[in-house]
Amino acid sequence: MPSMDPAGSKGSNGGPKADFFARKQRIAQQRKSLPIASVEKRLMDEVRSHDILIIVGETGSGKTTQLPQYLFNAGFCRDGKIIGITQPRRVAAVSVAKRVAEECGVEMGQRVGYSIRFDDMTSSSTRIKYMTDGLLLREALLDKYLSKYSVIIVDEAHERTVDTDVLLGILKSVQKARLGPINQLPNIDHTKANNGVVIDKENDSQRASSLNQCRGLKLSPLKLIIMSASLDARGFSEYFGGARAVHIHLEEGAGDVLVFLTGQEEIESVERLVLEKLLQLPEEKRKLKVLPIYSSLPSEKQMQVFMPAPTGFRKVILATNIAETSVTIPGIKYVIDPGLVKARTYSARTGMESLVVVPTSKAQALQRSGRAGREGPGKCFRLYPEREFEKLSDSTVPEIKRCNLSKVVLQLKALGVDDIIGFDFMEKPLREAVIKSLELLALLGALTEESRLSKPVGHQMARLPLDPTHAKALILASQFNCLEEMLITVAMLSVESIFYVPREKLEEVAVDNLFQMYVACVLAAVRQIRENVEQMGLHIASCGDDMLQFRRCLAAAFFLNAALKQPDGTYRVLSSGQSVQIHPSSVLFRTKPDCLIFDELVRTNHNYIRNVSRVDYLWLPELAPQYYTLKE
Repeated sequence: MPSMDPAGSKGSNGGPKADFFARKQRIAQQRKSLPIASVEKRLMDEVRSHDILIIVGETGSGKTTQLPQYLFNAGFCRDGKIIGITQPRRVAAVSVAKRVAEECGVEMGQRVGYSIRFDDMTSSSTRIKYMTDGLLLREALLDKYLSKYSVIIVDEAHERTVDTDVLLGILKSVQKARLGPINQLPNIDHTKANNGVVIDKENDSQRASSLNQCRGLKLSPLKLIIMSASLDARGFSEYFGGARAVHIHLEEGAGDVLVFLTGQEEIESVERLVLEKLLQLPEEKRKLKVLPIYSSLPSEKQMQVFMPAPTGFRKVILATNIAETSVTIPGIKYVIDPGLVKARTYSARTGMESLVVVPTSKAQALQRSGRAGREGPGKCFRLYPEREFEKLSDSTVPEIKRCNLSKVVLQLKALGVDDIIGFDFMEKPLREAVIKSLELLALLGALTEESRLSKPVGHQMARLPLDPTHAKALILASQFNCLEEMLITVAMLSVESIFYVPREKLEEVAVDNLFQMYVACVLAAVRQIRENVEQMGLHIASCGDDMLQFRRCLAAAFFLNAALKQPDGTYRVLSSGQSVQIHPSSVLFRTKPDCLIFDELVRTNHNYIRNVSRVDYLWLPELAPQYYTLKE
């Protein structure tokens, strides 16, 4: 008698059910083959024995996806506790969470979830939570014990973003607080955190009730794991008082070709060059598929790099440093590393942020070579001699030493840290950068003369997960009756550029005014920011066609970013005296108004200002007397 297929199966030849089980089996086999699988028991023993653990494992070892699952299976989520894993970038938090949810066989937002700015996929049943460093910082505003977490994993710590450095200092203090008696309840006045992510009010209330019953008692210690593929373990170990470090090894892997370049312009130039050179090869040798990936590329085009190459073809992926750690592209066998990277630096003296090409660090070079070691033997071709490698710095300069610290200072003030310079940073930011940030916040009205958060403006600005100037713009817009317009403006400034213009369609775009917009992303940002300002009680109104009112509001908020046209057609930034030019991509590039305000100042081959708007020079003393009266 022939056997019968279970319901929904299409037989042994295939079908949805067969595909599902085949994929499930492949995932299980892949998990077992990962280097970290062989040390699972040892790692769990180390975590139980040490409250702070540093784990160094090469790219592809499985540490990011597997360790949280090992911790869950080992019982670290008992009593409803959560394992939190931070990532320096939003795209990494989302993509890794999706992979882990698939491995666990659960829907996203159930046992496994993620929380990033403007997007929350968690629930009361979430036990493995991926998030950005900045989001966990915002949670610390509500609960100084981070009481719902049993383990916090800080991943990709070698990148040393400013949020990572601040987070490490906060987590250090959280660990100390949890060693002592409970003396402060979590703040549950709001149903949403300051970053717009929904907080489960019922669970928070239950946790507060539980903490209230335990007042004077101690919480269980917070387990802290610092993790990276190319970490200077000694520096982190010393910062955490001699914390134990564990190293995981991974052999090289297999794949296509990954070329690291410094930016979009370089990628487009190399793409044209490769396609031109292909025509010089015999026809049967032209089977290369060239694919770019950089942050401002539309998501559907970014996803093409993850698709297998057509049969007989080899992928050549041209990438910025987004491919170092944020995303993992399967199939890479060869890596080409020119040893350069485009990095942002900030001058506290001039207030100018520069985008300049600099040599990579040794840590970055090793990270890049690790991309060739995923699925089999691979090679990394470094386009510079070994003697130059020896001259490279050991690690990348932490972002906290090369960025505008205004947002960081505002966050720390909100967390109750009054002595910013004396704060226990892993590496101290420059004193003048801290002072410059304090001055800026004072000019924006966020700080009192005693350098404390002002009421209500300072507290309102701290509750918004935005650049301080953008936060002040929203608050002012409530008074100028143009908050509807400002919500859209700030949302668009808070996400990647919504304008994507393929080089091959520049003329078409100029004629037909065609552009591609990240509509969903902007709308999500508008929605979340709106919910924040509604909770704050700000007056939401539209100025309609009265753009004069809106531009006056922009001048009142961005007064430090005002620039005046010079006789030679360039502009002089009034606050710093810097000579700048309007970026060629701006609609005002050819019209050149007498006075304008801008959102961003970057240096490539020139000092460029971007995101600009025309204003009247005479408005500035009227709208920002706290600054321009002093200047005079």
